[in-house]
Amino acid sequence: MSIKFTKRVASEILGRGIGALKINPNSMEDIKKAITRDDVRKLIKEGSIIAIKTKSEMYPKPKKEKRKKGIGKRKGKANARRGRTWERKIRSQRLLLEKLKEMKKLDNATYRRYYLLAKGGAFPDKRSLLLHLGDDGINVTEEELKRINDYVKSLYK
Repeated sequence: MSIKFTKRVASEILGRGIGALKINPNSMEDIKKAITRDDVRKLIKEGSIIAIKTKSEMYPKPKKEKRKKGIGKRKGKANARRGRTWERKIRSQRLLLEKLKEMKKLDNATYRRYYLLAKGGAFPDKRSLLLHLGDDGINVTEEELKRINDYVKSLYK
């Protein structure tokens, strides 16, 4: 066949344009003899037909600069940087309520009421939430509480 055919098939195989292919002049006879796609694949494997690198391959994007959070960059006391105590508190309370709902200890109305109370900051910690639940007649055994805590630990491993 012709070199034109070989170039077209090679461009389809390599997923590049015809202009992005480079043909080795020493193996021109083999390239002219190529009839099937398998022949063209063999030529590519041998290195007779090469795809030129694209611009993005030649000039890769530089790596993103990492955030500098070292001691020299820190301003303010450690407690000021720690922060997010409310997030930690509310997440643990919400997880507890969610698991109790899954265990069928809470119905939708009760779950929603306590969820909104927790959101409003009514409970300083999980223990006080459990005490309030106990006052409402929803008792959680130590075993159930341990199961919930194990689940929470497995989330953060």
